[in-house]
Amino acid sequence: MKKVIAPLIMLLLGFLLGAFIWDKLSNESGVPLFQTSEAGTKQSLPDTPNLKEASVTQVYESRQNAITNAVSRVSSAVVGINVTQILDYRGRGYNDPFFDYFFPELRHREKVKGLGSGFIISPDGYVITNEHVIHKATEIIVTLPDKSQLKAEVVASDFISDVALLKIARKTAFPYIALGNSDDLIIGEWAIALGNPFGLFEYGAKPSVTIGIISAVDRDFGKVQDGKVYQDMIQTDASINGGNSGGPLVNSLGEVIGVNTFIYSGSSNATTSIGLGFAIPINRVKKIVRDLKQFGEVNRAFWTGLEVDDLNYLIARYLGKKDLEGVIVSNIEPNSPASRTNLEIGDVIVEVNGVKVRNTRSIQDVIDNLDVKGGDVLTLKIYRNRKFIKVNITLEKLPRK
Repeated sequence: MKKVIAPLIMLLLGFLLGAFIWDKLSNESGVPLFQTSEAGTKQSLPDTPNLKEASVTQVYESRQNAITNAVSRVSSAVVGINVTQILDYRGRGYNDPFFDYFFPELRHREKVKGLGSGFIISPDGYVITNEHVIHKATEIIVTLPDKSQLKAEVVASDFISDVALLKIARKTAFPYIALGNSDDLIIGEWAIALGNPFGLFEYGAKPSVTIGIISAVDRDFGKVQDGKVYQDMIQTDASINGGNSGGPLVNSLGEVIGVNTFIYSGSSNATTSIGLGFAIPINRVKKIVRDLKQFGEVNRAFWTGLEVDDLNYLIARYLGKKDLEGVIVSNIEPNSPASRTNLEIGDVIVEVNGVKVRNTRSIQDVIDNLDVKGGDVLTLKIYRNRKFIKVNITLEKLPRK
């Protein structure tokens, strides 16, 4: 019996001694048991509050990016706009040729509700939006992201450019958005659209945010059916829907680069985005707002000092021109903008800012579609001595009447 017990005791002591030595060596090496080592051995991590906090902080910081930072900077200055408008309607209502012939049109006025977006540009409460958002409005209510609602007054608006300047007031200063530079946009850079699509401010008073890229710039639509002129428009695939009109298009720095204005939806009566949205460039808006604030209107009267006539076959043949496209310079007034260029009598203007000119009537249409004002620069393509050259002319603003 003693011969059996003695070896067992020795075996047990050897096992305990080996475990003690292994534990001692592991602790001295500074690597806790069952922690994953560089060699890939599975080991356990101590569950400490410091490591938990560090992990949460890393995850939180990873969620922050240029887009979220930009939205955070600007969202408090984006507003919802609700309006009551008086619209005029015409119609006979008979749908019968006999009665339509003998009875005049019926006219009636109707109150309708409209909505849009806007953004605050100064601590004293100036707000930019589209003119079509507040067109013929009898009451304008601005909803701020803090859920407060304020009545707004129209400082002035410009129908042609589709820009309106509103004013709201309270005792404390308003958050406002910095205006960027729309002349240095990069095709493909981030674009963020904020606003009040479908009146969602009513369900939380916070602007909706969509992101995309700058798809294109300098989209020229000219004068559209209702008489507005849309030039140099910014195209974006950030979703713009009904109610987004007047809201800001923002870059990743949190600067406004455009005013969201209209979309192409693939249908004349659809108001949902298919990725073709357009915004008025903010540099154009800055000039318009400056005039609206100072003068209450945009002064489009300008002077060139040029007189032009239509071409005829004899003149065209004499000049060596094979067609009658363009207008010929017949007079240049002294001390005029034209006299300060290298234009000459006998030059034929065939293009203005890249748009072809056919005759004296079409050149006026081209000017109207460009919505130019005093201070703007026109690039003229000139036919002279059987060659084409380009001449820039700066329009001179005429005094207001």
